[in-house]
Amino acid sequence: MTTRRDAVHDTLRRSEGFRSAQDVYAEMRQDGAKIGLTTVYRALQALADGGKVDVLRTDDGESVYRACATDDHHHHLVCRRCGRTVEVAGPAVERWAEAVGSEHGFTEITHTVEVFGTCAGCSA
Repeated sequence: MTTRRDAVHDTLRRSEGFRSAQDVYAEMRQDGAKIGLTTVYRALQALADGGKVDVLRTDDGESVYRACATDDHHHHLVCRRCGRTVEVAGPAVERWAEAVGSEHGFTEITHTVEVFGTCAGCSA
């Protein structure tokens, strides 16, 4: 990884929940980093392509990022209020995706599943 990409990744690893590129940029600049917003976007895309960060699309279409806690394929349970995120396995989803793809003649099936709700803390 490049030094700037490492710095972006480190910022995400210190963060809780998903963060926008603008949030990551602002935090890095506040900490004294000399980095441009375009560089942050490029680093986040490269990290996402490399499986180092998770990417979610918010209801308004914005991409938000979070450092992966695991290298294994996983899904997310996300609180709509506070953004708390839990990584969850979905073996039934994996089997379903493969079966549906196979049924229609598709191969190399990939998918993304995000489940949104309200966490216990916000529900209280």
